[in-house]
Amino acid sequence: MRRAALLVAWSALAAAQTPLPGVIDIHVHADPDSLPRSIDAIDLARLAKARGMRGLVLKNHYESTAALAYIVRKEVPGIEIFGGIDLNRSVGGVNPAAIERMVLMKGGWGRVIWMPTFDAENQVRYSKESRPFVSVSKDGRLLPEVLAVIALAAKHGLTLETGHSSAAECLLLVREARRQGVQHIVVTHAMLAPVRMTVAQMREAAAQGAYLEFVYNGLIGKGKESEPRDYAAAIRQVGPASCILASDLGQVGNPLHPDGLAAFFAVLRREGIAQADIDRMSKTNPARALGLPE
Repeated sequence: MRRAALLVAWSALAAAQTPLPGVIDIHVHADPDSLPRSIDAIDLARLAKARGMRGLVLKNHYESTAALAYIVRKEVPGIEIFGGIDLNRSVGGVNPAAIERMVLMKGGWGRVIWMPTFDAENQVRYSKESRPFVSVSKDGRLLPEVLAVIALAAKHGLTLETGHSSAAECLLLVREARRQGVQHIVVTHAMLAPVRMTVAQMREAAAQGAYLEFVYNGLIGKGKESEPRDYAAAIRQVGPASCILASDLGQVGNPLHPDGLAAFFAVLRREGIAQADIDRMSKTNPARALGLPE
């Protein structure tokens, strides 16, 4: 009863805060997770719905969230919830069989494939760690299993994200995905470590039909790597038509996702980004990246 009362209070408070009608957050961390998170997926969906958000994409670095998306949709009708799979070591790395199984999950809400993130070779080398990693390329060429996963993304109409691959690997992935007919491609937090694309690289990815993701987590707290002016400058040079705004929140101590998005949008407005462009990057482009009707 205490939890139920707390949720009612949260929902009432959320409804009174900055509305986010139609916004889709494609980069959401939430419990249950093997890493500490600030809120669970069901409670977050209730908060997001109260703010008028259209949808969330649940991300877990170590296991598929397709089943979780089914449960959250059942518990919180009226908001679109999607999951996906992150190709780290815990799911067998770049493992086509894991994709095939995710696609079969009841509901069909497993919509996104992320190339390796925390276990990516690029991430492990960037962090100067000595541990096993998952590679996506060798000698400038994508590995056969990566080509197979891209083929599955095309076959099943999934969204392909580049994860924590290097900037050069991201471009290899984008080009190959385009060649194989993948319709929905996103470069994961393109400006941040360990990806760190230049504007020229981002523009090349955009020219190949990819969206460039900009996340609020990169501007705050322990995840801070960039300044609002840098984001705004890159968005102008790449063009809002090829950019997506997301939270990448869920870390303990950071704002909850709807609050973070509202603050993110306010920061960009102060940097001169028009509200119409913010709407495009937070509503229209995420919907297109997920293959949803606008």
